[in-house]
Amino acid sequence: MAETSATEPAESVAAEPTEGADTPATATSTAPAPSPPTAPAPAAEPAGPRSNRRKVREGIVVSDAMQATVVVAVVERVRHPRYGKTVQRTKRLYVHDADGTAKVGDRVRVVETRPLSKLKHWRLAEVMERAR
Repeated sequence: MAETSATEPAESVAAEPTEGADTPATATSTAPAPSPPTAPAPAAEPAGPRSNRRKVREGIVVSDAMQATVVVAVVERVRHPRYGKTVQRTKRLYVHDADGTAKVGDRVRVVETRPLSKLKHWRLAEVMERAR
């Protein structure tokens, strides 16, 4: 009984006539079956400039000794993968500050940009809070 049901779909697929009279039968038999749609296609974005995909970070200026460059410490809080404890990871970013507006202790927002030098890949977006 199981053998009959397994052979019936194969026979019905082979017995179906091809849609185009000029197309060879071998081309339709080797084509894979269309897969059912899994999810609807996303809505098209409006034409225009792409959305801003640059990374944005906030941190504290720890050094302003260089010309047009400040060093910003960005603290990231992550959970330890094994032990689950929240740990702080500090990254020091070299940030382009053309005007020299940021001073040590300022809280700043930085934006990722193209490489400006060997270590500088960030630029100053704004000074959020001045040091006291």
